[in-house]
Amino acid sequence: MAGMALLTGPGPAVSVDGSRRNTGPAEPGLVLGRLRHGRLGRFLQTHPKLVDGMLAAGLSLVVFAALLNTLAGASGTRQLTVLGLAALELLLVVWRRQFPIVVLGACLTAAGVQALIGSAVTSNVAVLVAFYTVAAQGTRRARRAATALMAVAAVVGSIAWHAENHVRIPTNLSLLGLVVVTVGVLGRNAGTRRAYLASLTDRADRLERERDQQAQIAAAAERARIAREMHDVVAHNLSVMIALADGAEFVLDSSAPQAKQAITQVSRTGREALAEMRRLLGVLRADGAADGTAPQPRLSDLDALVDQVRQAGLPVRLAITGKPLDLPAGVQLTIYRLVQEALTNTLKHAGPNATASVELRYDRRGIAVDVRDTGRGGILAAPNAPGGQGLVGMRERSAVYGAVVHAGPGPDGGWRVTTRINADGKVPG
Repeated sequence: MAGMALLTGPGPAVSVDGSRRNTGPAEPGLVLGRLRHGRLGRFLQTHPKLVDGMLAAGLSLVVFAALLNTLAGASGTRQLTVLGLAALELLLVVWRRQFPIVVLGACLTAAGVQALIGSAVTSNVAVLVAFYTVAAQGTRRARRAATALMAVAAVVGSIAWHAENHVRIPTNLSLLGLVVVTVGVLGRNAGTRRAYLASLTDRADRLERERDQQAQIAAAAERARIAREMHDVVAHNLSVMIALADGAEFVLDSSAPQAKQAITQVSRTGREALAEMRRLLGVLRADGAADGTAPQPRLSDLDALVDQVRQAGLPVRLAITGKPLDLPAGVQLTIYRLVQEALTNTLKHAGPNATASVELRYDRRGIAVDVRDTGRGGILAAPNAPGGQGLVGMRERSAVYGAVVHAGPGPDGGWRVTTRINADGKVPG
């Protein structure tokens, strides 16, 4: 039993068929203890055969000393046979991790031959080492087979030991049985602990992977949100600037003050677009600090949006009916962007002499949005128009709050965009 202190030492676990399997962190061990975390411990964990060789060498000092004392009066042939079998058993300990059930069977065979010629049970300590390994690393079937073999070996060993110590066989059997049971329990406890540590390691790995996946999903969602914001900002403001620039060019010769006013508005719109782009891109800075503190647009900013579109040359009527609700900021931003995108499309596609109207209708459950124009709505009816991401963005924004955006030609011509968002964000009934 002296060598059992090293049995919980480092090294990869091996299944009974000889294949290695990852079982997570090794136990501290009775000898190495927490030294396994140091350089020496890590070295021994990567060289399990070296550890088993040291174990076999340590056991040989005890076994051969006891055998030489016991076999002092025996014949030379018997001495050589017993010593050779003992050396074979100890040598097999080196491969106990790779082939635990095979090593146990070979050790029991050698012990049986020793019992036939009469030798000290001390020389069979390698059998206990092999049984411990099977109990710690073997499958349930292998552990049952090893337990049955050890029970038979305990009976045979108690009979062989009776010829040497002349103690009653039941007493010898009780002692050997206690040793076998103790070794089996220690091995099973070590295997259970190893499996528990392996499950903890696997759980930690899975949680880490899930955390990384959630971070990637969150990053992708944030990129998509910024892309939608950028599209709305750039598309709307550039459309306004183009309309103003065209108007300034048209009146440049006939009305210089109007041209100057249009150019001034182009400059103001460009600065506002640049400031909003900086605010949006600020969230992408490496230090995580947003470059700007301007709040997101709300429904109260619709008046300024409509005025901006009017200055670009598109007559717009804004009508609000019902008692306004205290809607969440996200809902207000969604409605603002929807109106902004719809008016931008009107500026780009409705053609000359077009007008637009924006109607917000409040009720107790939520708000309905209706944006329509009198332009050439059929131009936008093609669903596969290249580069058209505005309608997609509107539908994605509204879908977050269970709303559906309807966009298409109006009953009296022109183009119409409608949706309804409940105040609680649920799908409208």
